[in-house]
Amino acid sequence: MKKLISASQLMKSYKTRCVVDHIDVDINEGEIVALVGTNGAGKTTTIGMLLGIIPQDSGAIKYWTSEYKKEIGTQLQTTPFFEGYSVEDNLKLFAAFYGVSLTKMLIDEKLAAFDLLQVKKMPAIKLSLGQQKRLAIIVTTLHNPKLVILDEPSAGLDPRGQREIQHIIKRLKDSGVSVLFSSHDMLEVMNVADRVLMMHHGKIIANGSPDSLMEHYQTQNLEELFFELTM
Repeated sequence: MKKLISASQLMKSYKTRCVVDHIDVDINEGEIVALVGTNGAGKTTTIGMLLGIIPQDSGAIKYWTSEYKKEIGTQLQTTPFFEGYSVEDNLKLFAAFYGVSLTKMLIDEKLAAFDLLQVKKMPAIKLSLGQQKRLAIIVTTLHNPKLVILDEPSAGLDPRGQREIQHIIKRLKDSGVSVLFSSHDMLEVMNVADRVLMMHHGKIIANGSPDSLMEHYQTQNLEELFFELTM
């Protein structure tokens, strides 16, 4: 299986606090990887280092291509939509930044696929949280990236909104896109992830498929496993 990202011994400290403690992270082609942990575990810092926007103090990161920044789509916890512009116009503006040409038909197709066609004339900042999350993922994939990285994409959503995001992540994989997403929702991870990286106090404490981890540690679910490993 081709590795898209291979990071070894990544470490990051802020003053005297080590937030990521010499971890190894691999992202393979064609898989959905969940980075799991409580708030403050080091998930967002890890994502920032993998994206190259937070410099690591030590360790190395190898990418499958020197042009990786053009091949990765990123959705952080908030997406700064252009105030005063409609959903449709926001897509046009972001597409221009990516150097992508969007026809009216293509815009409608993308919005329809994410159940947003009916709100395309609304100001983007007036959308519900769930709608904004879905729009943010469209923006993330405008340039047809090979890898998409999502930082807690379903945070703050109700169960229906969470399920919609889970379906979107699965559809991304079905379309040939690899996905790394962070979460602290173990049920969501069970439903979506091919592989789980569990973080605690800046360390990777477990790495494997949900089924293999539960079998190895003899637990009924990932939540039970996480509590067992972090007690």
